[in-house]
Amino acid sequence: MKFVKTYTMTDFIRFFIPFYFIFFFGVSFLGISILVARRIGKNPDVLPKDDSAYGLIGLYFKITIFSLFIYALFILIFPDAVFSIFQIRFLNIALLKYLGISLMVIAFIWVFIAQIQMKNSWRIGIDDELKTPLITHGLFRFSRNPVFLGMTMSLTGFFFTFPTMIAFLFLITGSILMQIQIRLEEAYLLVQHGSAYSVYKKSVGRMLGFIKT
Repeated sequence: MKFVKTYTMTDFIRFFIPFYFIFFFGVSFLGISILVARRIGKNPDVLPKDDSAYGLIGLYFKITIFSLFIYALFILIFPDAVFSIFQIRFLNIALLKYLGISLMVIAFIWVFIAQIQMKNSWRIGIDDELKTPLITHGLFRFSRNPVFLGMTMSLTGFFFTFPTMIAFLFLITGSILMQIQIRLEEAYLLVQHGSAYSVYKKSVGRMLGFIKT
């Protein structure tokens, strides 16, 4: 008699999460950055590497992303141990998992579209050397920061899909760092684009169009 292995949602999540984040950051950050670098002749990763406050934010960003990769790999390699550690049991339901997976997929598509619409203006950090045009079309009609919105959606989806205190910590830490980065970029854009950015800021929300912040 042959026994056919039945694959469960847990089996799917074990493989989905690490490959999702590899694909997400590989395409949306590494791939797009290489493409833009070839077009503009410089590395679009302009996060400072000094000892300034902004440099510290950049360092924390990189530590958070690296830690997320390691955690995702642990989910793949040690599923039994990782699935049971710090689990938030009342959130461990199928409906939230389906919602989480859907959010993660939508987030990837959303971020990719936003980056394509930015064209050569895509940067990781604030570029003090080259003035980039103010992007207000496409997804930027609904959000002043669609890439950060997509990243927040992705981390929220991750938490719904894999409800542990560690996933929640990634969501909170990532959201705080992104909100700090957003405000730094807003101050820079106001200096660079003046009244044009002020008008845009009043008409489109920081994260969503109907929330004017």
